[in-house]
Amino acid sequence: MAKITPSHAINSLEAGVIPKKKNRLKARVAHNLDLYLIISIPLLVLLIYSYVPMLGIVIAFKNYRVFDGILDSKWVGLAHFRTLLTDPKFFSVLSNTMLINLFKFIFQFPLPIILALLLNEVRTGVVKRMTQTLTYLPHFLSWVVIAGIFVDILSPSTGIINGILKAFDISPITFLGDDSYFRSVLVASTAWKETGWSAIIYLAALTSIDPDLYAASSVDGAGKLRQTWHITLPGISSTIVFIIILRVSTLLGSDTEQVLLLYNPLVYGVGDVIGTYVYREGIQNGSYSYTTAVGLFVSVIGFTLMILANKISRKYSNRGIW
Repeated sequence: MAKITPSHAINSLEAGVIPKKKNRLKARVAHNLDLYLIISIPLLVLLIYSYVPMLGIVIAFKNYRVFDGILDSKWVGLAHFRTLLTDPKFFSVLSNTMLINLFKFIFQFPLPIILALLLNEVRTGVVKRMTQTLTYLPHFLSWVVIAGIFVDILSPSTGIINGILKAFDISPITFLGDDSYFRSVLVASTAWKETGWSAIIYLAALTSIDPDLYAASSVDGAGKLRQTWHITLPGISSTIVFIIILRVSTLLGSDTEQVLLLYNPLVYGVGDVIGTYVYREGIQNGSYSYTTAVGLFVSVIGFTLMILANKISRKYSNRGIW
């Protein structure tokens, strides 16, 4: 009788297990082939339009010239990064971008939550649907339309706001040409455009809360405010944390289209953001390598902020994206 060594046993076991695993994998792919084909289309689009263009970041490390192409342009290493880190103009637009986004976060972030809580208390279906439709309708308007509306409303001569101020013998205010008001205009226009649309996320989260919790709290004598504080807000806290993490990652982002349509040289000191700075330096002045370095720098910082926000949320609230 032949003696079976441990090595023979392992080999025979692997020979029996691996084919079974391969067969199960093939069977699973064959069974869900239609689903794999469907998901392959958006994955291919994502690969072509989101990941392949990332190869262009090599421009940030070269002195890119259009006629030389990316491969033949001179390699300069970190020269453009040293330039931006010593450029006071870059730090000016960086601080403007962070301040504007911080103001948007502080003043705009609670509005969708408040709107969702108020809509959740409306019991008349028609009124609730009409209100929700009217509040998220501005989201579908382009910034070109919204900028035109705000320019007309805030006009020093014919605007509604200044017309009201004139009625009270108050001098007209140039909202779009005054450093003191321009950032407020950006925050207000963004809030008007996006509050209703953002509230949809919280309305969807509210539907996951068990209604029996409200019934039990009513029996215990809890009013609407206590129910909101102890049931509603904890029930949607994971959604709130998720949105906060995403918003933190965009603190260095900018609504370039919004700023381009509303600002002018009078408010460059407070309104010039990274997006408009990159537009002027890259498109108008042709500094492609330098502006690519700026974009890469901002992306790395934004990604780092998102990672930190996620770790902090997991540490203190046991919630996070991953």
